[in-house]
Amino acid sequence: MSLTLYSHPFSSYCQKVLMALWENEIAFTYRHLEEPGASEALGRLWPLGRFPVLVDDGVTVAESSIIIEHLDLRHPGPVRWLPDDRDAALEVRFMDRFFDNHVMTEMQKPVAEALRGEAGRKDEALVEAARTLDIAYGWLEARLTGRSWAAGEDFSLADCAAAPSLFYADWVRQIGPQFPVLRAYRSRLLARPSFARAVEEARPYRHYFPLGAPDRD
Repeated sequence: MSLTLYSHPFSSYCQKVLMALWENEIAFTYRHLEEPGASEALGRLWPLGRFPVLVDDGVTVAESSIIIEHLDLRHPGPVRWLPDDRDAALEVRFMDRFFDNHVMTEMQKPVAEALRGEAGRKDEALVEAARTLDIAYGWLEARLTGRSWAAGEDFSLADCAAAPSLFYADWVRQIGPQFPVLRAYRSRLLARPSFARAVEEARPYRHYFPLGAPDRD
């Protein structure tokens, strides 16, 4: 087995995949994208240039959810990322997409405007992100009630998506006290050793966050 991951510690989607690798103690070569030549190698493997990208014995696998499903198929471990039951698997996939599309994507909009350097557009995006994230938080508050993890009682692909999504979203729109179930879930994710490791390895790069990283995890 030869696995290579092209990744950056501060990337939410990279953290998602790193959690899956670390949870099952899968050996891999880490190509940090700030290392010389790593970005160029990534570009040759995946012309879109987005990351993470996994190379498994010469096979290139892109997109974080697909990478984790690939690991579940080709390198299974004690933590299963998708259940065998198709209905249960559908719920895991749905929650994975919810966190990526309705939490992380919304959180990234004001970040993108801040990187462009247009203050007015950034402020508008922050207002809109607060509105849409509050809607997502409210939906999650109800959906997660009675659950230990995102899709039920088993840690899954959905939780790998949830951890960085909620971590960074809270920096843009803090998860308020009116969402106690969601706040408790985020705390459980932060206590998970795989995500705690991802947070620590990303800490030196917090100055990259264009809105200013808060003094909290």
